[in-house]
Amino acid sequence: MRQRTLNEYVTERYGKKLYKLAINAGFTCPNRDGTRGEGGCIFCLGSGEFAEDPGISVTGQIELAKRRVAAKVPQKGCGYIAYFQAFTNTYAPVDKLRRIYMEAADHPDIDVISIATRCDCLPEDVLDLISRVNEIKPVWVELGLQTIHDKSAEYIRRGFSLSEYDDAVKKLRKRQIETIVHVILGLPGETADDMTETVRYVGESGVQGIKLQLLHVLRGTDLEKDYLDGRFSCLTLKEYTNILKRCLDVLPEDIVIHRLTGDGDKRLLIAPKWSGDKKKVLNYLRSNL
Repeated sequence: MRQRTLNEYVTERYGKKLYKLAINAGFTCPNRDGTRGEGGCIFCLGSGEFAEDPGISVTGQIELAKRRVAAKVPQKGCGYIAYFQAFTNTYAPVDKLRRIYMEAADHPDIDVISIATRCDCLPEDVLDLISRVNEIKPVWVELGLQTIHDKSAEYIRRGFSLSEYDDAVKKLRKRQIETIVHVILGLPGETADDMTETVRYVGESGVQGIKLQLLHVLRGTDLEKDYLDGRFSCLTLKEYTNILKRCLDVLPEDIVIHRLTGDGDKRLLIAPKWSGDKKKVLNYLRSNL
């Protein structure tokens, strides 16, 4: 793989390993509250499954998440990313956003703030706020694009256009905000060529990072109904790896690969079952990429 992984990038830039601390600030989404749609994207449960209780303060969630990470991996000499993960994390009045972002930025153990959001939820006042926070601590904005193809976007009920993505990236680049884009590989009806076309488009849009996410079916989503009705099948590990190879080949060398796959909550995972064995999957990818 020609590109740098996230671990390589943060070690090079910050001189240490960084662990993500998932934060749930109690947001909703315009694709759920009726502004753009209801029910959310067809595959979505809101993410943030590893985040803490939204009723706890940002500082409290950071401390709880640090203890959670410390129980699994050694922490000596590391740093942390405050990851606002659940739902749409710019979808609130700017005063509320200022309070929670600054609480994270003021925490001495936080090195980076990562904000997951939608392309249609970045008004000028929010972008100005993010720019100000970025002067205190580096900010990453994560955009869930998933696909550039209109038919797929309509099927998954994404609720925004490709032109809105282009506009959001343009505004973030103007403000020199590091931008990471989420893409789903294996959406129903998409060919390997379709997926590669999406990844090529993202690479050419000038963002700094990409998350390549395997489509997985979770219990309780509308996608589950279509899967159980036999309307589509999921990729095998070999198929997914072959598509990844093609996608990596069309990405620029300077883009950072934040993710090569994804593992949904095992308690809710319907398919593909192979994705539930994260260690096995990562070992396979390392051997074959």
